[in-house]
Amino acid sequence: MIGIKSIASYVPAKGVDNYAQGAKFGKDQEFIFGKIGSTFLPRKDAAQETSDLCVEAAKALFAANPSLDMSSIDALIVVTQNGDAEGLPHTAAIVQQKLGLPTHIAAFDISLGCSGYVYGIYAMKGFMEAAGLKNGLLITADPYSKIVDPEDRNTTMLFGDAATATWMGEGAPWQLGKSLFGSDGAGAEHLRTTEGKFFMNGRQVYNFALVKVPAHLQQLLEASKLQPEEIDLYCLHQGSAAIVDAVSQRFNEGKQREKFVKDMVETGNTVSSSIPLLLEKHVLGSQCRRVALSGFGVGLSWGSAIIERRD
Repeated sequence: MIGIKSIASYVPAKGVDNYAQGAKFGKDQEFIFGKIGSTFLPRKDAAQETSDLCVEAAKALFAANPSLDMSSIDALIVVTQNGDAEGLPHTAAIVQQKLGLPTHIAAFDISLGCSGYVYGIYAMKGFMEAAGLKNGLLITADPYSKIVDPEDRNTTMLFGDAATATWMGEGAPWQLGKSLFGSDGAGAEHLRTTEGKFFMNGRQVYNFALVKVPAHLQQLLEASKLQPEEIDLYCLHQGSAAIVDAVSQRFNEGKQREKFVKDMVETGNTVSSSIPLLLEKHVLGSQCRRVALSGFGVGLSWGSAIIERRD
């Protein structure tokens, strides 16, 4: 059974003071910390491409796992909607070359945003098991700094750049359990790019998350024959502090609120990287045994899943 063996990340050291950004738009520190949830937003260098962020995360993964040899990688998936240059060729091919991975690997992109990690781990698991592969790299990198307008108060205070790399393979301590997915293209207009610039209807996205995510988590638990209290942590996409707080309050009447991880102060909304950043920091190596994940955003698209630690 293919599962999650290790996760590593790359978060650029340079970035933007979000308090300073807020002041420019007439937003005080209470709003920035309490509603946005991020006081610092990491930003890639102008010369860095999406593939460079991917490479840095992968190098961190290999450094943390000396037993993992580059020559043993069978599959590489990059989750991004902001690939290198104009998106052709696919970023995974560029990452393969930059890392020096073998040419016999399967390498392709998944064009998904904030739900992308949940989709990605199941796409990788299914692909590897169907093809009889042993070791896979799932990389997330979606630098929204490439498309966000710094003068757009609705988006520029939210997003940070980051990348993560997940080693998936046999004998993994974290196994993938039940999952549920959804798509609603009728909401496509609420999160989109037009002429290379990102647009977001924040109110509609907030309402979508508040209506969809708590119910989806409940459906997932019912399908898994689990009670809310049997989950050790809930790791949601870190869209904003307001979204995480609202979902945690609505789910199960707020009875599990303390189990909802909120950690975006120095990263911001990192799109497909937000959930694996939480897993790296709060789950892998912890005493948790069962964790719920939920990603939601561009599409509109959403995906929720249970992962379980197997000793």
